[in-house]
Amino acid sequence: MRISVIKATGVVGLFCVVAPDYCRPARGAPVETPAEMPEDGGKVAITSTTTSQQMASAGGSFPQKTSWGRIRPTHPVMQSIQLYPPAASGPAGVTVPSDTTEDSFFPADFHSWLTQSTMTGNWHGWRTWLMNKGVNISGHYFEDSAGNPMGGKSQNVRYAHEVGINVDFDLKKLTGYQIGLFHFIVTSRAGLGLGAKLPALDSPQEIYGSPTVRLSLLSWEMPWNHYVRTSVGEINAETDFETWSYYWGMNNYCQFQSNAICGMPQSIAFNSGYSYYPTAHPGAWVKFYPAGNDHYSVQFGAYSVDPTIANTHNGWKMNLHGATGTFLPFQLVWHQGGKDDYSGPLQTNVKVGGYWDTSEVSNVYSHLSTFDIPMQYLVTAPVSNVRGRFGGWFQFDRMLQRDQNDSKRGTSFFGSFTWGDPRTSVAPYFVDWGLTRKGTFASRPDDTISLGMKFLWVNPKLTNWVRELQASGVTGVYKPTGEHAIELNYGWRPTPWLLIRPGAQYIWSTGGTNRYKNPIIVDAEAGITL
Repeated sequence: MRISVIKATGVVGLFCVVAPDYCRPARGAPVETPAEMPEDGGKVAITSTTTSQQMASAGGSFPQKTSWGRIRPTHPVMQSIQLYPPAASGPAGVTVPSDTTEDSFFPADFHSWLTQSTMTGNWHGWRTWLMNKGVNISGHYFEDSAGNPMGGKSQNVRYAHEVGINVDFDLKKLTGYQIGLFHFIVTSRAGLGLGAKLPALDSPQEIYGSPTVRLSLLSWEMPWNHYVRTSVGEINAETDFETWSYYWGMNNYCQFQSNAICGMPQSIAFNSGYSYYPTAHPGAWVKFYPAGNDHYSVQFGAYSVDPTIANTHNGWKMNLHGATGTFLPFQLVWHQGGKDDYSGPLQTNVKVGGYWDTSEVSNVYSHLSTFDIPMQYLVTAPVSNVRGRFGGWFQFDRMLQRDQNDSKRGTSFFGSFTWGDPRTSVAPYFVDWGLTRKGTFASRPDDTISLGMKFLWVNPKLTNWVRELQASGVTGVYKPTGEHAIELNYGWRPTPWLLIRPGAQYIWSTGGTNRYKNPIIVDAEAGITL
C-alpha cells in the first residue's frame, strides 16, 4: 500500500488569496469577548473555526470591532479572511471592489464583474442582508492539474477539482444571546492524482479523489472571554495544530501545489492519527491567551482517530464506530508584529508542539510494502504491534522585508521541522521551507512568485532491513532512503475572485528509492470564489 495522504487544506474564499489587500484585520488587539462583539455586522466577516490562536499563528490577526468569527478551515489555497462587502477604502493605490454598489443579480458591466470580490456578486443585496442577520454564505471552486513529461514510472496527466459551500451562523445576531458561532462546510471532490503513477510518497497535487460529497466541518465555537476560546464538533486537527500562518491575508503554506507543503508538513499525517481537511472527526480544542492578546498562547486538543473516515463511502460518518484511539496535541505559539503586514514591525511566528496518539498500531516494518518489496520477503519482516505514538514539531515564519516605496509588496519565509515516533513512523524526520514574494512587476502588486522545498527521510530501520536483504543475495529490491522535492510557481491574480497559478516541480528519489528516474512535473492550479 503506497503512502500518499489525500487531503487538501482548507478555503474560505479565494478572495483574500487573490486580493489580500482587502483582508487585513488589525493584529495585536485583545481577544474579543462576547460583550465586545458588535451587532451591526460591520464591514469584515472573518469566518472560521480556528480561534484566536489560529489568528495569532496565522499572523496574529484579531478582528477589531467587526462581525465576529474567524478564518475558516476550508481549502488553504483559498483560505483567508473574507469581506462582504469590502471596506470603503484600502491602502494607498488599492482599487476597492464594487460589491457595495451591486443592486442587481448581474454586474453593471464587464469591468464591474472583474472588480467585484466574488464571481457571483452580492445577489441583489441578499448576501449582505443575510450576513447582517448572522448568516454568512460563501463557496469556491478549486482545481489541480499536473503531468510529468519525463521521469517516474510512466508519463501521465491528471486533473482533480473541489467545490465547497461554507455557512457560518453568528448566534448572537440570530438569537440575541452571546452563545458563539456555528460553522458548517460541505465539499464535493472528484478527479485523479498523479502521485500513485509516479509513484511519490507525497502527492504533487493538493487534492484528488473519487466523486465524493463530504461533511468537512460541523462545529460550535465559543470565545468565552479575553483568555479562553473553545470549539467542539466534527472538526480536524489540521486547522489548529502544526498549521500555516497568514501573510497579506494569504495562507503561506498553500502558495504551493505540492501536498508535501500545502496545509501542514505532510509527515505528521503519515506518522499519526492527525486528521486533515476535508475530513471531519469528532473532536474539541481549547486555547488560552495568558496576556489576553495574540502575542502568545497555549492550546490543547482531542480528536478521534478513525482511518475509515477518509473512505469514499464515509463522507458523512459522525460517530466513534471504528475509532482506534484519540489524537491529543498541544501547541505553544509566540507572535510578534505590527497591526497588519503593511505597517509596523515585521511579523514573526514561532510554534512548538507535540502529540500523543493512543491508538494501537503496527510498527514501522508494516510499511515495507510501500516500497514495492515482494511478498515473499515481507513475511519475514519483524512486524509487531505498538500501543501509542508520539511526535513533535517546530515551525518558524517571518516577513523578511517590506518595500519602502510600496507597503503592499514584500517577502515572507517559513520553515519547519517535524519528528515522529521512530518505532512506527515511515518518515520520522521531515523538513520544509518556502519563500513568497508578493508584488512581482510594476503593474502586478498582488501577484506572487514562490519557491519551496521539502525533505523527507525514510525511517533508517527500513533502510537497514532492505540493505540486509540485499546483502543476503536478494535482487530487485531497492533501499528506501528518502524523497525530496522543489517547487517554483507564479500566482497570477487577474481579478479579486480568480487565481491562476502555473508551476513546476522536481522530485529526487520519487517513491523514496532510486528505482525510477527523477520526474519533472508541470502543474497548474485555478481557484474561483463563488
